[in-house]
Amino acid sequence: MVKVDNLDLQILSELSNDASISVPRLSKKINVNASVVYSRIKRLVKRKLIERFTIVVNDAELGYNVKALTGINMDTKKRDHIIEELFMINGVREIAEVTGRFDILVTMYAKSLDQIHKIISEHIGRIEGVQSSESFIEMKTRVKAMPYMQSKDSG
Repeated sequence: MVKVDNLDLQILSELSNDASISVPRLSKKINVNASVVYSRIKRLVKRKLIERFTIVVNDAELGYNVKALTGINMDTKKRDHIIEELFMINGVREIAEVTGRFDILVTMYAKSLDQIHKIISEHIGRIEGVQSSESFIEMKTRVKAMPYMQSKDSG
């Protein structure tokens, strides 16, 4: 684990909230000299605490109004083949190997419930090695940004 101080954590929190913020604006917001903020960001990237700067696309504005999670049980000997096949399906965004009653959880986006139904029944259900699946349609999401601050009991 890489050692960080409170300033590093404050910079990470601010950037995770808005990666497009300029260094001068960020330095003013956290009340630290811009050259210090710039060098800290550079160091955080070098130490791989910041992997990349990216954007968050508003999927709903592009018409992707339906998000579903599908739990899949599979023949684990065919894991690599199944994951490969899943990523070839339009709409599949993320695959996580998990503990619990499923082997993997697949996150999908679609423009309609009918499209989600087709993805599940015509694509996922036909992949060799998929034994069963259960899908969950997301109704509403609430997101909390990760507050990268040192807790009092973390030493």
